[in-house]
Formats: sequence, structure tokens, C-alpha cells
Amino acid sequence: MTQPVTQPRLSPGDTAPDFTLTSDTGEQVTLSELRGRTVIVYFYPAAMTPGCTKQACDFTDSLDALRAQGYEVLGISPDKPEKLAKFRERDGLTITLLSDPDRSVMKEYAAFGEKKLYGKVVEGVIRSTVVVDPEGRVSLAQYNVKATGHVAKLRRDLGLD
Repeated sequence: MTQPVTQPRLSPGDTAPDFTLTSDTGEQVTLSELRGRTVIVYFYPAAMTPGCTKQACDFTDSLDALRAQGYEVLGISPDKPEKLAKFRERDGLTITLLSDPDRSVMKEYAAFGEKKLYGKVVEGVIRSTVVVDPEGRVSLAQYNVKATGHVAKLRRDLGLD
């Protein structure tokens, strides 16, 4: 059995891998088309689960303040666009939700791989947040973040509070 190849984690100064993914509304969203804005790209395991819902609602609650500071928020999970649309509708989400069903973008961002879950090592989505500056470079990369309180911590880390 071969070991899964895990990309090295991104660090500040790295060029953020470009991607085009389908949103919950069926639109194609391309990271490089958002140049000139700072983009918070966050990866989460599954729509409509308690932790992921809390995190998505926190980002939604902060979205106006983040946008006023020049930030855009993209939430990426392996869920299909149809499930993401239900997630948006159920929880009144205003952030952009993107579908990465083959986990290729997650792998490029080192947000998919081995992690500990209830004491066992499993392969899955690593809850992560990468902030991409207006030139397309990583300005902040956080891995294994907690769902609860993450947005408040991120805002503090970015000097937005």
C-alpha cells in the first residue's frame, strides 16, 4: 500500500495555487479573477454539520465588516453544489461556497490529508484557512483550526478588531 502524498503546507510569501470551482449557485469562481482584493479561503469538511455551520455563520456575520476592509471570503468543501445551496438557504449564508468534489484544490492547499479524528489517524479535510493577498500570494496560512472562535481569532490575527 502506498502512502498518500501530502503537499507541503503553504507559507506566507508562497504563490497561492489558482483554481476554478463551481459555487452553490452553479457559477464558476476563479481565484485569480479576484486579484486586487484580499481573499480568505477556508476549507471545511462538510456542509450542515455543527462545527462547519458555526464557522460558516461566523464568516457570514463578519462578511460586511470584512468586505469593508477589502476582504472576500470563499468557503470550500467536498460537498456538491446542490448540498451547498441547501446549506446557504438553511442557514442564511452570504459567503461564497465552493464545491471541490475530487478534493484537488484541498490537496494543492495541503487542506486534505492525514489528521487525527477521535484519536485515530484518518485521511480527510483538514480545517484550514489561507489568506491570499491582492497579488495572489499567501499572507497567512492556518491549519487544524477550531471551528468555534476561528473567525474572531482570524480577525485579531489580521488586525481587524
